[in-house]
Amino acid sequence: MTHASLSSSATLPAPRPAATTPAAPPPGAPLIDLLRFNTCGSVDDGKSTLIGRLLYDSKSLMEDQLEALERSAAITGGGQVNLANLTDGLRAEREQGITIDVAYRYFATPRRRFIIADTPGHVQYTRNMVTGASTANLSIVLVDARAGVIEQSRRHTCIASLLRIPHLVVAVNKMDMVGWSQARFDEIRGQFEEFLPRLDIKDVKFIPISALHGDNVVDRSRHTAWYEGPTLLDHLETVHIGSDWNLQGLRFPVQWVNRPQRPKDPAQHDFRGYSGQLAGGIVRVGQRVVSLPGGQYSTVREIHSGTGRVEEAFCPQSITLVLDDDIDLSRGSMLTDPEELPGGGIDLLARVCWMRQQPLQRGKKYLLKHTTSTVQAVVMDITHRIDISTLTPEPAPAELALNDIGEIRLRTARPVFYDGYGTNRLTGSFILIDPSNHATVAAGLLPAPREVVRPEQSDFDI
Repeated sequence: MTHASLSSSATLPAPRPAATTPAAPPPGAPLIDLLRFNTCGSVDDGKSTLIGRLLYDSKSLMEDQLEALERSAAITGGGQVNLANLTDGLRAEREQGITIDVAYRYFATPRRRFIIADTPGHVQYTRNMVTGASTANLSIVLVDARAGVIEQSRRHTCIASLLRIPHLVVAVNKMDMVGWSQARFDEIRGQFEEFLPRLDIKDVKFIPISALHGDNVVDRSRHTAWYEGPTLLDHLETVHIGSDWNLQGLRFPVQWVNRPQRPKDPAQHDFRGYSGQLAGGIVRVGQRVVSLPGGQYSTVREIHSGTGRVEEAFCPQSITLVLDDDIDLSRGSMLTDPEELPGGGIDLLARVCWMRQQPLQRGKKYLLKHTTSTVQAVVMDITHRIDISTLTPEPAPAELALNDIGEIRLRTARPVFYDGYGTNRLTGSFILIDPSNHATVAAGLLPAPREVVRPEQSDFDI
């Protein structure tokens, strides 16, 4: 059996291929970028098998992973390995043949690095799908060619739209089960295109595949001479993501104040830096910045990255900034561009996905974590719940149940400084935490703020 023809439930060939290190870029070439993507769709559409096939055919599996597949054959029975087990790590998932939790896998090719989130297809685990897709640049919606577009296909496409995932791939799987029919592929594409105009997704690609046999996943299929587009991996390697990050308006939430206790270099004895991840924009040495909520101004003296001192950094790099002035900054503070300020306030309108068995009700108090800041918040109102299949609002529901998506009004104990989620996914999102057990109960998205905060008025008392 050849490497490319391994099915998702077959004995591994010998000798087993091991992962190879991608070829290093030539000196002076830019580092390859990182694409985060998730797979979604209905139960048994082949999401986990697709990822297993993608990892196997791209030679991204290590020797111990292949050996673990052989050991897991005892769980599924029959002495046969199952490529879906590369992501279905829970025992219950393997016994039932479904995905429950979000599984993350990492691999790289000479052209790009990847982080995959394999998200569950069952409606019961919609919250897990939201979690896995929340940081994705691209979403792969799998559709069973036999069943066509069903409610869960529409549901996950709508969630991808709500999360503002900029790139979508509709992978029509199990094409071998319909005789590689171009007519069936075109019919499913037409079903999608009927409701796509209502969604905010600009880049959509349709690819006919067979995850079981590997057709059009890594290698081009000989069964689809009528398809002239790229294979799935070709598309993942070449889709343009450089403009996905917001590079307008500096947003630097301070994660911690970097004060070395026993520096090896005596010159670092008085070092005071502010460390964190750039959530937006570009920062340069000599740039003027203002702190929120303090409203204090300073200038960037040094920028330190993982490779040493640099002259500039951009979102989403993790860096340490050294300023000309010792201003009052701590975890939860934010450095911004004085000319491009975020919005701010204590009254927030937000769209949330509820993730707890106990329903969300008015008057409940939670902790709201936004970037590096955590603040007390109370639910003032539930304005509507969204019918996720049609995106139509159901006004004034009494509560939000598990997996419901709706719009609520929050009031916080101190101002939150944010951008609209459509502009900046990092500063436009938050989570709600139950203060009694510190469990995450909701993920939230913020719309564009009505007013831009003024630094001199940002430190007001609540």
